[in-house]
Amino acid sequence: MGRGKIEIKKIENPTNRQVTYSKRRAGIMKKARELTVLCDAEVSLIMFSSTGKFSEYCSPSTDTKKVFDRYQQISSISLWNAQYEKMQNTLNHLKDINHNLRREIRQRMGEDLDGLDIKELRGLEQNMDEALKLVRNRKYHVISTQTDTYKKKLKNSQETHGNLLRELEQREEHPAFGYVEDDPTNYEGALGLGNGGPQMYAFRVQPNQPNLHAMGYSSSHDLRLA
Repeated sequence: MGRGKIEIKKIENPTNRQVTYSKRRAGIMKKARELTVLCDAEVSLIMFSSTGKFSEYCSPSTDTKKVFDRYQQISSISLWNAQYEKMQNTLNHLKDINHNLRREIRQRMGEDLDGLDIKELRGLEQNMDEALKLVRNRKYHVISTQTDTYKKKLKNSQETHGNLLRELEQREEHPAFGYVEDDPTNYEGALGLGNGGPQMYAFRVQPNQPNLHAMGYSSSHDLRLA
């Protein structure tokens, strides 16, 4: 029993329509390959499904562009004129924008002002004032940020300086370090270190340090360390 004739019309069911498209696409691709091999024909086939999926086949001996070029030569129909005109219009538009921007730059530098009327000059002046205001605001913001940073660094330096002075005062009062309060060189050495001066310390051997006495150092000798 032969297969019934199918009425050629749009398949309303989306699933059936997609299945039919996939099957017939495979069939027409097969026929195109057979024509290429059996008949040595140059075949170019392009298809788009209802969902926008792209499929194509082209004979191995050629490519799609060559087929289109031969089609234009034979049919005298240009396939690229519309695209070329669109690209040319876009290029001209970009050239106009570039020309206007360059002219605006020259005018802001005080050049090419002869052809401007009073309204255009006022508009240019207003634009210059707004641009100058933005530049000043940015400059003040940068200056303020740098000032705050320097203030923080100065505060940290002062705190470090104060901590060093307090630490040196505590060491001066502690007997383990061998400082003598009556010796002015000890205070001067500590104060010099706190103020960034030479790191010179004066130590005096005390009677309660027998190890140094055994090495030949008496109480009248000063040990200065740099």
